[in-house]
Amino acid sequence: MVVGFLGLGLMGEPMAANLLRAGTKLVVWNRTAARTAPFRAAGADVAGSVAEVFERAPVVLAMLANAAAGIVVTKVGTATVTGAELRRSTEG
Repeated sequence: MVVGFLGLGLMGEPMAANLLRAGTKLVVWNRTAARTAPFRAAGADVAGSVAEVFERAPVVLAMLANAAAGIVVTKVGTATVTGAELRRSTEG
């Protein structure tokens, strides 16, 4: 199974790295694209957008700075990502 990971900051980076080391197929995204380079080098796929992560992974983990960052990153409430889409992605 592919797992998506949003946010490769102070907490997200080691969490995603542990998943990758454990053999999990990851697709990652970060607002600062340079933070994805070590993950690409280690075998993770790097998505060009948050929407791509949700399209490619049935499970998406997010480790973002705060709720405001979550709203900005996922664009909840916009035509890009709706609450219904988020629920569908978690219902399997």
